[in-house]
Amino acid sequence: MRKILASALLLTAVLSASASHALDASRTPVVVTPLASRTETASGQPITLPQKNVQVLVSSFEIAPGATLPVHKHEFPRYAYVQGGTLQVTNVETGRGNTYKSGDFIVEMIGQWHQATNVGADPVKLLVIDQVEEGTQNTLLRQ
Repeated sequence: MRKILASALLLTAVLSASASHALDASRTPVVVTPLASRTETASGQPITLPQKNVQVLVSSFEIAPGATLPVHKHEFPRYAYVQGGTLQVTNVETGRGNTYKSGDFIVEMIGQWHQATNVGADPVKLLVIDQVEEGTQNTLLRQ
């Protein structure tokens, strides 16, 4: 567990550093391109981490064209990188939504009911990272 957390923290540090400071491409055959830097969720909340033992969960999602996920919320931070497709995420409490496409990075809202729909012709492919209190789930479905 500590190795996973340490790896995640190292990756975060490398991605948040500027490309010129992270690695010298003239000596190392690696190019780092920062993709995102956020301090707030999609709905403007500050990002806060779990206060107990943190567990990092990594998943891939594939959402078929036209499919809509059930209304749900997350109690802990969830990040998603859109690898393909077009996804519309709507906060059902406020009616406000955002549309994300391939290459976008999402910091999902915390504790707010929302819903996502694949609004494109291709499957939506997501790489999803959750930071939860160890042993807990991060998605609650609205009953």
